[in-house]
Amino acid sequence: MGIANVDRRRDFTFPSDVKPTIPTPTAGHSDKFISFIEKELQPFIEKKYHTNTNKTIIGQSLGGLLATEILMKKPELFNKYIIISPSLWWDNGSLLDLNATVLAESFTQQTAIYIAVGKEGLTPTKIPRVMEVDANLLADKLKQTKSKQVKVFFDYLPLENHATMMHKAVMNSFEFLYPSVQH
Repeated sequence: MGIANVDRRRDFTFPSDVKPTIPTPTAGHSDKFISFIEKELQPFIEKKYHTNTNKTIIGQSLGGLLATEILMKKPELFNKYIIISPSLWWDNGSLLDLNATVLAESFTQQTAIYIAVGKEGLTPTKIPRVMEVDANLLADKLKQTKSKQVKVFFDYLPLENHATMMHKAVMNSFEFLYPSVQH
């Protein structure tokens, strides 16, 4: 199930004092969108549909930023994270500096994280950042978790770019998250 929205910059970004080179007048309200997911959407889905214990979020670009923010700030909301070409450049990469609970030995929720990035290059910021480097830094940070319940897979797709990543990465993520049983 996808979550439709009308303003990605508003819903998928957190407040920042750093001004990006692209216009973002409505940015910085991901907290409200995350609260909607937690308090309204997930309970609605669980009540209306027959569900299991898997809760997966897929986010690409600013959606990848949102998925990363949820992972770092409220990791219990989902147990499978598919983060594709995340716009970690937002707020000068501040999410990469968080000391998240998912990194602690006391984090006991079984969680699988798939991160993918293609050949994407420089970000739309005054201080240049490289999306491939940021995605690698995120994967490396998460692989340092002390929790035995967290599994991280990093997928570099050099033949893909920001516009072509989504389908290939989602297919690859399903192979990682839902491996077929060999008989």
